[in-house]
Amino acid sequence: MAKIKIDSNLFERVKKATETAGYSSVEEFITHIIEKELAKFESDQTDEKVADQLRGLGYIE
Repeated sequence: MAKIKIDSNLFERVKKATETAGYSSVEEFITHIIEKELAKFESDQTDEKVADQLRGLGYIE
């Protein structure tokens, strides 16, 4: 497993949010947030590719 460094103040904020949201660990909370953000990024790329294909086919301008 890879390890990352994080500012101690930010870590304390994450720790509080983890407890408030009911996650079992900080790692679980951070993993969920990263997966959520990556899904948005990947979705945006997919939407862009579909739009490019539709433009290429002449369905949209």
